[in-house]
Formats: sequence, structure tokens, C-alpha cells
Amino acid sequence: MHVPVTTVPNGRSRFLLVLALLLTVLTPTAPALAGADAPAEAAGRTPSRGAEVVDVTQVADRQVDLSVRSTALGGRTVKVRLLTPDGWDPDDRRRHWPTFWLLHGCCGDYTSWTARTDVAETESLRDVLVVMPEAGWNGWYSDWWNNGEGGDPAWETFHTVELRHLLERDWGASRNRVVAGLSMGGQGALLYAARHPGMFRATAAYSGSAHPLLDDESVTRILGLFAGQNNDPLRVWGDPVAQRRIWRAHDPVHLAKRLKSLPVYLSCGDGTTGPLDRPGATSALEADFNRQNHALAAELKRVGARHVTTNFYGPGTHTWAYWERELHASLPMLLGALRVRG
Repeated sequence: MHVPVTTVPNGRSRFLLVLALLLTVLTPTAPALAGADAPAEAAGRTPSRGAEVVDVTQVADRQVDLSVRSTALGGRTVKVRLLTPDGWDPDDRRRHWPTFWLLHGCCGDYTSWTARTDVAETESLRDVLVVMPEAGWNGWYSDWWNNGEGGDPAWETFHTVELRHLLERDWGASRNRVVAGLSMGGQGALLYAARHPGMFRATAAYSGSAHPLLDDESVTRILGLFAGQNNDPLRVWGDPVAQRRIWRAHDPVHLAKRLKSLPVYLSCGDGTTGPLDRPGATSALEADFNRQNHALAAELKRVGARHVTTNFYGPGTHTWAYWERELHASLPMLLGALRVRG
């Protein structure tokens, strides 16, 4: 005769059972993105290599802001704006979109491209996920030297490791990527493409800092930019003599061999009054960056790069009207690298 047996849980088993029940009750369900703010916990998403989304805001049609808490940034929370493609659904883990990283310049932020250009209305970008991350007022897309101690801010690690994994796991980004940026972001676009081989299929820099070690004038100018907001300029890459190795590792001309197999787009004005400027406007910064971009183009040619497009358009200052124009001019190359019809 079969006699049923009832097992009475011991103390440890009862504890695990109660813990499991509590987790079941306390774990929130995932709300739809449409609506308003959706914290990461409510979206059922978990931290990714030191970063986690703690808030989600739909700010406009096809524009979503992620608030991302980052270990690389000392636990601070920064914003990332996504310009989403038609049909984008982050909860559909089966679909991943060609991804276009678009980087802002010094003194700007993650809203700059949507606030100052028509990027959000550009029809050819309706089939890609555009990622516009915060990079600090003058973060320079670098892991700062900080007197040899490293640590916060580590913008390069935040973008290329933490944010990249987060977006590809939870927000529909694919490994099919290109990168572009203006000024400081132009340097960032060149650096990320060169320092992370295989991460990007093409890169574009509009009025970018392309050779900060060109001469004493260029070094002095970028140190002045590093010093913005009362920052110690040597925190970023160290001293340009004593820490020369670090400076060279962040100078696109010294990384040209790593760019020679990629499609590269470089554009810059010469700092004199151009057709999109107010009368009499000039820019010493643009003139300096123009010399730097010519030096990078020459070095790319010297090392055998065959996919370089330049538009050194002469008169023109360091202003948004030119960067919007150059974004559109470079999109056929960038979208072609993504295999997206523009």
C-alpha cells in the first residue's frame, strides 16, 4: 500500500521559500514605454557592466531620454537621448537596429543636436537608431588621467563599454554602428573609431579637433578648453610633455593607421567669414582646427587610407549652420556603411 509522505521544510528551506515569495510579490511588472517616465526597475531591466537606466522619458515624437547611472562616472546619473526608428520597440528583443552615434561638442550636451539642427526631421534617419550621449561640458570623450589616479570621469569607458552593452541588450541597438560628431565630438568620433577597432564601420568629424599636438598654438588652445568651468587642465590627459604618450594616444593623427581601412569624412572651414555667417564673423578656433584637419587628411593619405572624403570648404566659422550642412553631406557615406538606404 502506498503511503503519501509530506516533507516538512527545515529552517533554511523555509527561509528560501519566504524569500522567493517576497521577490515574487515585490518585483514590479514592466509598464509600456509610451506614457511618461519608466524607471529601469519598472522596465524589468538590470544593470549592464556598471551602468543602469534609472529613468525613461518620452520627450517628443521618436525622442526618448534615458537617465543612466554609471560606475565609470563615479555613480553619477547622466542623460542619453535616443532618436528612434520607425517601428522601434525596445521590448522586442529579436530586432536590433543599425545604430548611429552622434556626439556633441564642447560646451554642449546630449540635447544639442536635436535642439540646434533638423536631425529629428531627417527622413533618411527613420530607419536607424541615433544615439546622442552626454559627454560632459568639456569631457573630451576620454578617461581622464586625474594625476595618474584615473577614475571619474571615464567618458570613454562609459560610452564604449557601459552604454554600448546597455543599448544593445535592452534598447534595440545593434553591432552595426557608425559614429560622427562636431568639434570636441568630432575628435571623439575619430578617437572611438581608432581606439576601438571593429566597433564602428565609418566615422565623420565636422570641425573636429583632429591633431591637438600639431604645434604649440594647438596645444595651448586645447589646454584652454580643458580648463573650462575652472577645471585643472592637466586632469584630462596630463602634461603635454611629461604625459606625451597619453596625448599621442588621443591625437587622431598619431592613430591614423587605425583609421585607414574605414570610410572617414572630414570637414572644416578656415575661420574667415563664410556664406552662413553674420557679416564680419571670424573664428581662430576654426582656423586652428582647419590646419589640424588638413594634417590628418595628409597623414591618412600617407598611411594608405583609400576611403577618405574631405570637404575643406574655405570661408566658414565654428557654428551650427555648417555642422548641420555637413551632417547631411556625410549621411550617404555613413548610411552606406550601415547598409541603410538614405
